[in-house]
Amino acid sequence: MSNYKELICWQKANNLAHLIYKLTGSFPKHELFGITSQIRRACVSVPVNIVEGYNRNSKKELAHFISISLGSLAETEYLLEFSKELGYICDNISKIEELIDELGRLLWSFRKSVLK
Repeated sequence: MSNYKELICWQKANNLAHLIYKLTGSFPKHELFGITSQIRRACVSVPVNIVEGYNRNSKKELAHFISISLGSLAETEYLLEFSKELGYICDNISKIEELIDELGRLLWSFRKSVLK
């Protein structure tokens, strides 16, 4: 592959980031510098680290950045659940939750294939 945009995991991570940004647009204004900012930074970190790792010089570095993406994905998942518990999310977000699960599996598989 010549471009990170061809990676399915990047495409799904990018989609997730867009969905989270749209979802958090309705969060309370007093959370702008709190949970809204935190979950947005976490979700954008997933595709950003895929891009950075993909453009590094070694498989070891790529695997490292995929690991960072996995950590950011877990942080996003937790903050999404936390936001639900606070009542900030009223919509059905099962599609976002399914995307997070699928993306986690893709990233784990990608990391595993890189380390072979």
